[in-house]
Amino acid sequence: MKKDEIPQDPSVLDKFTKEVCYAVDESGNYVTQLSRGWEVKAAALGITWDDIEKKVAAAKEKVLKGEVSPIPYYIELRVMDLSIVSAYTGFWKWTIKRHFNPAVFNKLSENKLKKYAELFEVSVSQLKDITTHA
Repeated sequence: MKKDEIPQDPSVLDKFTKEVCYAVDESGNYVTQLSRGWEVKAAALGITWDDIEKKVAAAKEKVLKGEVSPIPYYIELRVMDLSIVSAYTGFWKWTIKRHFNPAVFNKLSENKLKKYAELFEVSVSQLKDITTHA
């Protein structure tokens, strides 16, 4: 593909990132060029992002109903899974699942809450009360 033929179709990630592509310049040399995306990929990303937004909304609803702690909400919001949370916090996966229980979460030490807050890039108060999270 030639440098001036790199697709620049907008996508849901358009404001956040660009993709590096290889192209051929006027001299026939391979060069890197930034792309906003291309239509097919943008459609796939749009579907995926819609699914993520639905999961975040469902997790938020469960938190607001008192069914789970805020941890599942932030896991969905940050597009993580138990393995990632475990690796960054040092907590076992079963311990993290236990922390999903609001009664258990409310008894967590300040140090454990700080680990979660740092991982999710929020303050401890935002971690405890998702309504303060913008």
